[in-house]
Amino acid sequence: MADNMDQVKRDDEDKRNKGWIGMIIRFVVAAIVLMVTAWLTPGFSRMGFGTALVAAVVIAAMDWIIQRVFKIDASPFGRGIAGFIVSAVIIYLTQFLVPGMSISIWGAIIASLIIGIIDAIIPTNVI
Repeated sequence: MADNMDQVKRDDEDKRNKGWIGMIIRFVVAAIVLMVTAWLTPGFSRMGFGTALVAAVVIAAMDWIIQRVFKIDASPFGRGIAGFIVSAVIIYLTQFLVPGMSISIWGAIIASLIIGIIDAIIPTNVI
């Protein structure tokens, strides 16, 4: 009985550690995607890795809040036009919270499209 309890505790700890590692990997991948998107998108200022990492955290937080309040997933593809528009708005609003990030409205729309395409190819929720 005690062995089973110890095993359950170890399994729970392993899941928590993998959860944190998976989350860190997702943010690093999201930051790299943002840097590539900034490079490809007109109207989107180039940014360093630190700025992109902060932007990824802010975008994730805004997405989480919108999901909780409005029950809308801000995924550019897979959620239709509403997800695409919400994603573009989140990207545009992020510039006001992240120093060193600048993007035009058209840049946010194009970035949302590019991020959606990259997310369709390399889904970050797999990790």
